[in-house]
Amino acid sequence: MLETVHNIFGFAGTLLFSFLVFMFFVFWMAGVAGIVQGDRKPSRQFLFYSLAIFVPVYPVIWLIADMIRQKRQLRKL
Repeated sequence: MLETVHNIFGFAGTLLFSFLVFMFFVFWMAGVAGIVQGDRKPSRQFLFYSLAIFVPVYPVIWLIADMIRQKRQLRKL
């Protein structure tokens, strides 16, 4: 796979692409961990688990939204 990416983007593009994929994976894992910690009804929690597993972009979006919400809460203090 990296050989194909290297043929398309070159060395610098492959390095950037690999870094972005790695960062997406780290943010995805952090988002899933945050979603799992939520205190919700079991049926609603199952919905969040399903979204986190089957829609990989959802935990990253959730993580960014959570960071923005925490920043706003800190500004109020």
